[in-house]
Parts: sequence; C-alpha cells; structure tokens
Amino acid sequence: MRRPEPILSIHNPRVKLWAQLLDKKGRDKQGLYLVEGIHLVQEALIYNAGVEALLYSEERGIPAEIESYVQADTKLECVPVSEQVLAKCSDAQTPQPVIAIVRKSSRSAETLLDIPNGLVVVADGLQDPGNLGTIIRSADAVGASGVVLGQGTVDLYNPKTVRSTMGSLFHVAVAEADLLPLIAKAKSHGIRLVNTSLQAKRTCYEADFTGATWLVLGNEGKGVSPEVAAQIDEHVIIPMKGQAESLNVAMAATVLLFEAMRQRGSN
Repeated sequence: MRRPEPILSIHNPRVKLWAQLLDKKGRDKQGLYLVEGIHLVQEALIYNAGVEALLYSEERGIPAEIESYVQADTKLECVPVSEQVLAKCSDAQTPQPVIAIVRKSSRSAETLLDIPNGLVVVADGLQDPGNLGTIIRSADAVGASGVVLGQGTVDLYNPKTVRSTMGSLFHVAVAEADLLPLIAKAKSHGIRLVNTSLQAKRTCYEADFTGATWLVLGNEGKGVSPEVAAQIDEHVIIPMKGQAESLNVAMAATVLLFEAMRQRGSN
C-alpha cells in the first residue's frame, strides 16, 4: 500500500472532492462512489470492486479486519485522515473508521442476455434505497444471474443503497439500462418476463421459473410503467392467508427469487 501524509483539514481540496460523492451529481461527474464501514470495505477489497483509495482514522489506525488485504495491494493508496474528515465524507450518524473510494461499474446489462436459463431481477422505477439493497441481497442469496436497474430507479451508488446491500453489490452483476430496448432483446432471446399482480389467476408456485426468466418489479406506489407492463409475458400472484393487502416490493421479490431457486434446485 501507499501511505501519503495525513489529511486533517476538512478544507483540503481532496476532501471536498470526496464529500461530493455523497450526492449523485458528484458521483456521476467523478465516476466514483463511497463505501463505508469495515465489513463493506473488506468485501470491496476481497472481490476487487475497484477500490481507488482508502480513508482511515489516523487516531484509530487501519482496522485489523482489513489490514492483510491492504498490505497485499502495493498500489492501493491508504490515506490517514482526521475524525472530522471521516465525518465530512460520511452520511452515517456514526461515522465509520474506514471509507473506500470506489470506481463505478461499467457493466453492460446486455451481458445478461446470453446466460443459459438466467434468472434476473429488473427494477422499473424503484425509489427506496433500502428496497433496492434488499433485492440485490436476495438476488445474491439465491445465486441469480444479475439485477437490471431501469431509468427512474434510485441510484445504485446512493450510500443508503450501498449499505443495505451488505456487500452483495460486489457479488452479483448489477447494471443500468434503458428498459424497453433491453426487454425487446430479452424477448428475442426467448426470455420470459414475469410480474406480480393481485389480479393474476396463477400463483407464483404454479408458474415455471426453470427457464430463462426475468422478474420485473415496479415502483413502490405505481407499480410497473405501462410501457414495460405491455411487454410482460406472465402475471403471477403471491398467495396470502392473512389480511395484508400486499407485500413490500423487496419482500415480494424475495419470495419469487426463492421460489425460482426451489424449482431450479437449491444446490
């Protein structure tokens, strides 16, 4: 690792650039995002997520959990900073002892088209970072092929989204795309598009998820956009015995993903 001189002032030019990564505009401009906390930084290092620099508390030192990974990377810049600098670059109520500056992924969603019997989650206009993070975690848990984020979906690199993935962001392929052209290509590849609907006649347990399947999930309040809904091949309902009107979108996605895993064989 490379260890430059400590940065102690929040007015340092580099600190100002790092703090801009808390906003989408800054992330888009720099092509970078923030990963906060020991566990998430460790996952980013293990899975070669593109860590460009590491900020750690000069007072507390590099956390023992990541020290071996840091020492092994001779090119990684590890910058000792003050607690005030860490707080400036964090949106957490309690700033973490380490923050990674990571390159945004340039993965194309079209790479998911040719995966045999691929299982993909498509997010069409999801707004809640926690929901998106949970969906990515569930997709990771069942070994899904990937997650596609349509326009209007909450920013993947929002710090709240990154935190809620609990590291699954680095394990599963996640890509952004213009959905209508991508969906047209998916259908031409024989991929079935499935969506949930309270008016559906078949339950998710009667549907066949063993072939190439993309699960399309819509906005928390409005559902799937009319243009995307027109392309859906099958609507299914998640049966419920209780009085709940519906499930949270992340919970619904998890039910569908685990049913798909069951049908495909959990091993």
